[in-house]
Amino acid sequence: MRRLAGLLALAAVPTAVLAVFFLLPVTGMLQRGFWTDGSFDPGAVLEVLGRERTGRVIWFTLWTSATSTVVAVVLGLPAAYVLHRLAIPLRGAVRAALLVPFVLPTVVVGIAIRELVADSGPLGFLGLDGTPYAILIGLVFFNVAVVIRTVGTAWESLDRRPAEAAAALGASPVQVLTTVTLPALRPAIVSAAAVVFLFCATGFGVVLMLGGTRYASVETEIYLLTTGAITGSVEYQAAAALSLVQLAAVVVLLAVAARLRAVPDPTVRRALAVPARPRKQDVPALVATGLVLVAIAAPVVTLVVGSLRRDGAWTLVHYRALQGTGEDAGAAGMGGGLLRAPVTEALANSLRIAVDATWMSLLLGLLVAFVVTRRARGRAEASVRNVFDGLFMLPLGVSAVTLGFGFLITLDDPPIDLRSSPLLVPVAQALVALPLVVRVLVPVLQGIDDRQRQAAASLGAGPLRTLLTVDAPVLWRPLLAAAGFAFAVSLGEFGATSFIVRAEVPTLPVVIYRLIGSPGALNYGTAMAASVVLAGATALVILLVERLRVPGVGVI
Repeated sequence: MRRLAGLLALAAVPTAVLAVFFLLPVTGMLQRGFWTDGSFDPGAVLEVLGRERTGRVIWFTLWTSATSTVVAVVLGLPAAYVLHRLAIPLRGAVRAALLVPFVLPTVVVGIAIRELVADSGPLGFLGLDGTPYAILIGLVFFNVAVVIRTVGTAWESLDRRPAEAAAALGASPVQVLTTVTLPALRPAIVSAAAVVFLFCATGFGVVLMLGGTRYASVETEIYLLTTGAITGSVEYQAAAALSLVQLAAVVVLLAVAARLRAVPDPTVRRALAVPARPRKQDVPALVATGLVLVAIAAPVVTLVVGSLRRDGAWTLVHYRALQGTGEDAGAAGMGGGLLRAPVTEALANSLRIAVDATWMSLLLGLLVAFVVTRRARGRAEASVRNVFDGLFMLPLGVSAVTLGFGFLITLDDPPIDLRSSPLLVPVAQALVALPLVVRVLVPVLQGIDDRQRQAAASLGAGPLRTLLTVDAPVLWRPLLAAAGFAFAVSLGEFGATSFIVRAEVPTLPVVIYRLIGSPGALNYGTAMAASVVLAGATALVILLVERLRVPGVGVI
């Protein structure tokens, strides 16, 4: 009973936060979708789903997500092998560089791909600007790191002996790959593909920046409906209906992915393989990795160059404009500005909010990780832990846009009126970053032998002393890495923030999107300069995180 009470006390804080900032918004969204004027009306949801545009949006989401997933897996597998199995120069730096796109703000990814495929860009001759193929490029650019890190971590722990035995028996390198290596990696590959599909289906900033209102996914359609960008009027009920469809689809996908992850993985708890020197047969994988690195670098380099060019000349005018409020075409000649605050102030807001979101997500993530990894010593304790495990994983099934929409419609009335609270945006960003923090910490805590805790307790150490002497020495590096990822994700979060941020306290991603959507060469150039600053800050954090990486433990 004492252990059960301790488990309930440990789970009390994250459960309360989840109830107010997740269950309540989702419940409000359900009510907005199915209850019209106080009465149950499922016909309204069916009417939205029967619209021709809704069908096109759902089909567009499915085929772009599936295609992007296949391409990301094909490109990511060779890089995963090279960066996690071979001893090559600057391996850590290359691995960190390929991870950066995953944590780049989606608006930065959108504007970088837009610069790359624009008529004046390096790929302008292909005529991809304004087409679905530009969106596919953006989704693959954003998600290939998931495959590299997830599969690479499994490959890093894969026992070499079965492959060496197959080769000794006369199997060719291709036969070894197809009959030994890939079957052993199947759980990791399928898991990575499921996660990539989820991220593509719920991608917001990339599709919004590159597709506008012409090509919309379910995620961006929810945003467009709530802002009145489609019909000129706000359609909360239609947005709620699409949110419900997305919620159901994502939960099903997560359940399938969890089932696939439950397949026994032969790579678990194996000794880490020592990286080997590249051989002649590794040349194709090395070339493919080099091409992936070039493909990742091209949009970023194009963005940096674009931020430094104006009217065919090199200039810093766009960076100097970061101290201003943009050009408002409607107030030309009257000294009016597009923004209520300078871009530099928006950057300061983003940094401050990211700090708050980081400590919130770390606090919640630590509590959740300790709850779900705690060894059960009875049926009652196991049942309670399993209930909390499922409850805390619920936010994985809701996209940032759906979460922000739920905040918008539920947290603006008494007794919970938080729309004017400065903590609302950090809380939303903390919930977005929470699954990533948990994914970093849970494998580390699961890897700690519980007998060490029992030995400490038998020597008279209390729970706090045991935590400090057994868990803390193992946990501090992953905890710092989790803080870095949470900070980077919060710094560039756009989906939920776009719904609830106050105009007088904007974040940098929101400002970038507004500048991009406004006429004027200076506004566009300023947006590119702000994107470079945001991307640089994110990349610096990720480089630091990579130095804290625990070998054999994935962070995605």
